[in-house]
Amino acid sequence: MWGETVLGSAFRMGPGGKGSNQAVAAARLGASVSIISKIGLDEFGNLARRTWADEGIDTRFVIDTAEFDTGSSTITVNEKTGDNAIVVVPGSGFHITRDEIDMAHDAIAESAMFMTCLELPTGIVRHGLALAASLGVPTILNPAPAQLLDDDIYPLCGYITPNETEATQLTGVRVTNAESAARAAEVLLARGARGVIVTLGEGGALVKTATITEHVPAFHAGTVLETTGAGDAFNGGLAVALAEGAEILEAVRFGCAAAAICVTRYGTTPAMPVREEVAALATR
Repeated sequence: MWGETVLGSAFRMGPGGKGSNQAVAAARLGASVSIISKIGLDEFGNLARRTWADEGIDTRFVIDTAEFDTGSSTITVNEKTGDNAIVVVPGSGFHITRDEIDMAHDAIAESAMFMTCLELPTGIVRHGLALAASLGVPTILNPAPAQLLDDDIYPLCGYITPNETEATQLTGVRVTNAESAARAAEVLLARGARGVIVTLGEGGALVKTATITEHVPAFHAGTVLETTGAGDAFNGGLAVALAEGAEILEAVRFGCAAAAICVTRYGTTPAMPVREEVAALATR
């Protein structure tokens, strides 16, 4: 509660950020990944660069800036349940420009999937989605951290992947289970999104398109240690599977398997699984 001081049991610091986590997740699952970002000339920026280099991620479109600090977040984890609360300070990433996005035009045009999140100004998110869509590249919007969106963003989303909290905020439908997730998804389809996947944590995911309404159960991969990063693992797995030509339900199962493994490990980036273990779990 506000004003209360409590004792913690451990402290860890490591690389993260939704876009970075999703890029690492996709790279570990076998994709060739390029990241578009802006980072500060500070230790967190150096950490991001080292992380991306270690994972073989293309950083040609990562802009250095001395004007702003690299984005960061504070994550508090309930050690009994693994649930988390996160405060994000976007920092330098929030200052990327349309022209800097456009520098990646040719790389986007050659891509099988374009994915973004809301740790950027919504105008920049819209610009990136519109650029990819204009080039015929499928798009995924992970609408996190939760915030309201202008209606003109939805038609640019091949897929939108809110969790329960985000779906509730976006639609006004209180999402607590697969049935209410389907009602929220219907609202997002009506706004123009072509595919909606509402992630439900241990409840799996609800998939809805113009022709499909399907609940995909979660996988169990072991004891839950920390739920931080599960959504990023899911989105990375989803993007890779779709880029490889998987049907939507198969791709969602693959993403659910990635998330299930992620929550059995501490951290965000370090918790992202590799292809072999996700494939083994997804085929059980």
